[in-house]
Amino acid sequence: MTRFSREELEAARDRIVDDVVAGGLRVLFCGINPGLLTAASGFHFARPGNRFWPVLHLSGFTPRQLRPSEQRELLSYGLGITNVVARATARADELRPEEYVAGGRILAAKVERLAPEWLAVVGVTAYRAAFGERKAQIGPQERTVGGSRVWVLPNPSGLNAQWTVERMAEEYGRLREASAG
Repeated sequence: MTRFSREELEAARDRIVDDVVAGGLRVLFCGINPGLLTAASGFHFARPGNRFWPVLHLSGFTPRQLRPSEQRELLSYGLGITNVVARATARADELRPEEYVAGGRILAAKVERLAPEWLAVVGVTAYRAAFGERKAQIGPQERTVGGSRVWVLPNPSGLNAQWTVERMAEEYGRLREASAG
């Protein structure tokens, strides 16, 4: 992975990162919003401490651990990536509540158009804010979005220390099993 200077990272603020999507995916993973390293590199979940790629492999979604630069390979497994809020920030707490709500509407329209079997939101707080589901918990949800079933997964950020890689892989694995059947 290329190293970026502080100035290059700051220049990536508010940048939009292209989705990795196609119609009819098995699972569309949805992050909160891109971080600055993701925006600078153009690769989702690019921060070295982010556990998305290891967890995706350990849960059985991919046969090996992909690098962020290999994100387009996800499409061959029926998987994709988008975000609730498109603009890049250094931290998710820089997002305003109305950005989550607007992002939820945009996401719902995207899901309607792409029709994945499952929408997997990685981060219960983001899901609650985007869809007004204050009591939502990790796991499958009653709600559907655009005809797609919804599963809320733990946020793979290294800051989410209450979830170990092993526990996250178990939860992601539950979704993999549900999406395989």
